[in-house]
Amino acid sequence: MSDLGPIAWPPEPIKTGRLVLRAPEARDRATFIELLASPEVHTYLGGPRPRDELEREMPEAPERWPGSFVVELDAAMIGQILLRRATEHRRPAAAGKADLGYLFLPRAWGFGYAAEACAAALDWFEGVLPGEPVVLTTQTANVASMRLAAKLGFTEVERFEAWGAEQWLGLRAPAPVPELGGGLALIASSGRRIR
Repeated sequence: MSDLGPIAWPPEPIKTGRLVLRAPEARDRATFIELLASPEVHTYLGGPRPRDELEREMPEAPERWPGSFVVELDAAMIGQILLRRATEHRRPAAAGKADLGYLFLPRAWGFGYAAEACAAALDWFEGVLPGEPVVLTTQTANVASMRLAAKLGFTEVERFEAWGAEQWLGLRAPAPVPELGGGLALIASSGRRIR
């Protein structure tokens, strides 16, 4: 995976009805460790990393790179959204496309935060890189992630075996940009299409 390319980073914090998406900060380190060490979070991701290893290896200030958003609720980190370029994806249909990933603390599950945060991140992505498709890969056994993918507009491209389980690859096609006379699209200064 690699970064998204030449985009301004970090953006201004993205606010939704309940959440804020922002770049990682030093104060998020403990929550990143909690996310990466959680057996529940990593049930479908190959298992957690040992907490003591994370404590030793994670920098004091988590890395800041384009497409890595902290998801915050009431000024506390509850998860992470990742948008990265899938340069070395195992499936040709995904190679080179932006790849959506997400991790949320178990205490934040079941409230719609993942859908809200992912939708906001995808809107941001559409604004900075309009016309680009996004892929998402999850285990078919991860029913909640499959439901979220459908809710976000991802459609199945293929299923395949990897990492000892059946995987699902979905694609979210870019939204069509309405045209004005002469083939020009009307885009607001925020990067969003004006309908």
